[in-house]
Amino acid sequence: MNAQTEPIAKPPIRVKMKVGNLEFEIECQEDQLEESIRKILLTVKESGQPVTMTERFTPPTRAETCKGVIQRLWSEGWFANSRSLDEVYNQMALIGYHYDRTAVAHALIDLVKEGILGRDGRPRRYRYAQKKPPTQ
Repeated sequence: MNAQTEPIAKPPIRVKMKVGNLEFEIECQEDQLEESIRKILLTVKESGQPVTMTERFTPPTRAETCKGVIQRLWSEGWFANSRSLDEVYNQMALIGYHYDRTAVAHALIDLVKEGILGRDGRPRRYRYAQKKPPTQ
């Protein structure tokens, strides 16, 4: 048998964009996308249509684990003062991360076991503080 290997064709990319009050839909191969957008923007500019940027593209944020968010708070020095589970939970919600309280409690325990945070107090009243300071 003679097996020929052909490159697998990638499916086309479909992009919808809005420039000013004009909307465009592009369907092309990935390597053609940049040039296609450049041509559209040039055409809009030459047409005399007012072009204003109302939104800035932001790439999708990477999903963070509960433990990762708490480690970020630690690295920012937020645990310089001792904090209760409720304070940690509320701070995470304030910055846009809504995890179950149980998940937050488990992540805190993991960080205590790793020696990053210390825990004082009695059950249901524990307070968590940095055990070792974050490195700058």
